[in-house]
Amino acid sequence: MVWKVAHRNTIEFHVWGDYGLFSDVLTRASGEKCSYDIPTYEALKGITHSIYYKPTIVWKIDAVRIMNRIQTERKGIRPLKYGEGGNDLAYYTYLRQVSYQVRAHFEWNENHPELACDRNENKHHNIAKRMVERGGRRDIFLGTRECQGYVEPCVFGSGEGYYDNSGEIPYSFMYHGITYADEAVLPEDKGQMTVRFWKPVMQDGVIQFLPPEECTFKRHIKPMAIKKFGRDEGNFIGLDEFAGGEADELGE
Repeated sequence: MVWKVAHRNTIEFHVWGDYGLFSDVLTRASGEKCSYDIPTYEALKGITHSIYYKPTIVWKIDAVRIMNRIQTERKGIRPLKYGEGGNDLAYYTYLRQVSYQVRAHFEWNENHPELACDRNENKHHNIAKRMVERGGRRDIFLGTRECQGYVEPCVFGSGEGYYDNSGEIPYSFMYHGITYADEAVLPEDKGQMTVRFWKPVMQDGVIQFLPPEECTFKRHIKPMAIKKFGRDEGNFIGLDEFAGGEADELGE
């Protein structure tokens, strides 16, 4: 089944790798790490950022399709002892042979009015699609750095997935992601770092994500200021960044 595209600036890609580790960020500091059965919104957003990112836009992950059977593998790891030096012994539980189809679209980041001159939908969409074809701009990681991933274009819903026609599979309370101050939409989240949680449901292998602003289970972690961009700040130069060769390569 091929799912109808709801947004005109949608990208669809297949991401896969030998291992994945998608865990609750609140448990990452402990010695033992155990992956969720399914990728988190935040991890998929990070993968999309590695494909293409600009502060002008905010990527929204619409859905993920689980292509392979969910299976795990436990490994003995020797992580560093924080503050003590040397190594410790721990067991990490990874997902094996992960494969996902992802659908995402972008919206303008209204918290950065100084970048309004960069709001060219066709430009960003075309570059994002080309970056999917090239496997991303930066290295792809499946939840954590030691889990290398790979990206290629796909049509969301195409091909055979392990959980096709499997019905509804509900999951318990899980980590959704973090809303940083510069991406906050709701008034109560402005000027805050906010962690979000939700209860996902997989239907025939597909998980449709709640938008971050619709997650009702959340907690403000700490106050956070919005970083400003622009020529005056010396950290954003718009189309000038493609001067000197890359402009011709990207067709700008």
